[in-house]
Parts: sequence; structure tokens; C-alpha cells
Amino acid sequence: MTGMFAVSLAGHDKGRLYLIIGEEGDFAYLVDGKSRGSQNPKKKRKKHLQLIKTKDEVLAEKLKNGKTIYNEEIKFAIKICNQS
Repeated sequence: MTGMFAVSLAGHDKGRLYLIIGEEGDFAYLVDGKSRGSQNPKKKRKKHLQLIKTKDEVLAEKLKNGKTIYNEEIKFAIKICNQS
């Protein structure tokens, strides 16, 4: 699930596209590069997310290896996902 995109289904951020950077039990940690950067991820229940089949392989590999992901990379990946 890490490295995939998801749309929020509930809450004040309903309809917003996020990148999943981690998961813990029933929760996923989400970033969008703007209001939620890589240093301050949003913790949200998985049942309130709709996964999108698209996965950013470059960012997923960085997350897997524990490398730093910059907000600009996240914003660019979300922009590309929105266009497709």
C-alpha cells in the first residue's frame, strides 16, 4: 500500500488526493506536499480511503529504502496522477 495514491472519502479533506507514505494497523499516513508535507503526515483510517491503482514506483522505492522524499517530488507525482 505504501507508495500508492488514495482519495479521502470522509472528513474535511473529502475528495483530496494523497500519497500513502506508511501504514500502521488500521491507519495510513498520507501526504500531499502542500498542506501535509513529508515531515507532518496525516494519520487517517484505511476505511476512509479509496485506493487508486496508480503507484509511483520511484517514490515507492525511496520509501522502501528509507530515503528522504521531498515535498516537490510529492506534488509532482500527484499532479501527474491527476492528469491521467
